[in-house]
Amino acid sequence: MVAITVILAAVIAAFVFGLAGSTGSAKNVGLTVSANSSAFIVTVQGGSDIPTLQSMNWSYANGSNINVPLTTGSPSVGSVYVVQSNPTGSRLLITGYFNDGSTQVLFDKDF
Repeated sequence: MVAITVILAAVIAAFVFGLAGSTGSAKNVGLTVSANSSAFIVTVQGGSDIPTLQSMNWSYANGSNINVPLTTGSPSVGSVYVVQSNPTGSRLLITGYFNDGSTQVLFDKDF
């Protein structure tokens, strides 16, 4: 009984004094990506965090990076982005940058 009380007190103290840390929340942005012989086509499908998305960075397996700033405001459902590239044998990694300073991988796939 004493051991249970001590363990319970330690767990409560960890939360009260912030020793347990905090967990971040994942952003919710849905993308559909397709590729043809000359381009990647990215369509925004939805998500509650679309209004906070500031830019996307597209990285390729060959080391190329394309930053896609969203200067016209946040994308909306159905927004389409086309980046000319040879997708064959490439890995596409899309990272989203949000207005709260957080970043998150939105898409990662080998074509």
